[in-house]
Amino acid sequence: MISITLIIIISTVIVSVIAFNNSQVMDNLIFYPPAVSEKNQYYRFITCGFIHADVGHLAFNMISFYLFSNALVEPAFIQFFGDYGRAMLLLMYVLALIVCLLPTYWKNKTNENYRSLGASGAVSAVVFAGIMISPLSQLGFFIIPPVIPGFVFGPLYLILSAYMDRRGGDNINHSAHIWGALFGVIFIIIATKLYSDYDVWTNFIEDVKYYMKTKF
Repeated sequence: MISITLIIIISTVIVSVIAFNNSQVMDNLIFYPPAVSEKNQYYRFITCGFIHADVGHLAFNMISFYLFSNALVEPAFIQFFGDYGRAMLLLMYVLALIVCLLPTYWKNKTNENYRSLGASGAVSAVVFAGIMISPLSQLGFFIIPPVIPGFVFGPLYLILSAYMDRRGGDNINHSAHIWGALFGVIFIIIATKLYSDYDVWTNFIEDVKYYMKTKF
């Protein structure tokens, strides 16, 4: 059975490549707050996650998604939720696309000059769900090799994203990264609490305690 991870990647690559060569498709799918508030085009919360600014943007998001989802998050979801594991991953991904853009929407719902696109918010949700599952996995920032455990990387990433969001001027929706990441954490905690015997929060805390004890 083909994985949900690969289905999402293949779908995103196909739609993004089409949009690269067709400005009408790009305009129809991009997140444009006034189109939501004035024309009720709520689908844009989701469709904007399947288009990207350029090949580099697409590659960065899909590689990051693949590295976390294929080897860690999807297998863990199948372990936690059984036959519904893949569906739960898809649900988290799609909901993250929506939730991560809600603050952006309320801030820009009448801003005719605002556009947003890309899967970064949903990818952040998957990355942070992965951190909750395996908090001691070594991660790094951008070109910096993996040097710090995930439970340290997570807060640093959020702090950096908040700073970049406040500074602005780089045409990156850092708010979507922040809210996507937080949604990923909340989703996996609640989902495992309700539908799994695995308590991801308790195991996260125990792993962090073990790390602190052995390192210090």
